[in-house]
Amino acid sequence: MIIVDTHVIIWDALKPELLSKKAKKSIAQANEESGIIFCEISLWEIAMLVQKRRISIEAPYQDSIKLVLSSNKYQFQGITPEIAELSSLLSEEINKDPADRIIAATSLVMGVPLVTADSNLNQSDRLRTIW
Repeated sequence: MIIVDTHVIIWDALKPELLSKKAKKSIAQANEESGIIFCEISLWEIAMLVQKRRISIEAPYQDSIKLVLSSNKYQFQGITPEIAELSSLLSEEINKDPADRIIAATSLVMGVPLVTADSNLNQSDRLRTIW
């Protein structure tokens, strides 16, 4: 099992050539095994990126999300009290972005590696990352 950062979800769906070889391999392996954790906060991040026109999708948002969800063995993960607390306690070296902090905390709480290209997250000693 792995957890994926929001940009990995987007790149896998729209621009898979941006994914590293290790990221592609871990996604393929997770699809064959126990699955991929999709943090619910990523739904909000994607909606905001569409609304701000930072990403362009052909279909309406909800239809696009359904397509993305059907493309991989995704499992939604919400914000639990433990994830919320840990995200507030993480040092700023992790990241100042609240969504990234929640995703990082989810990775730590669940004990699974995070697939991300984010250099702050990849450089953290606390996180197991794949890129």
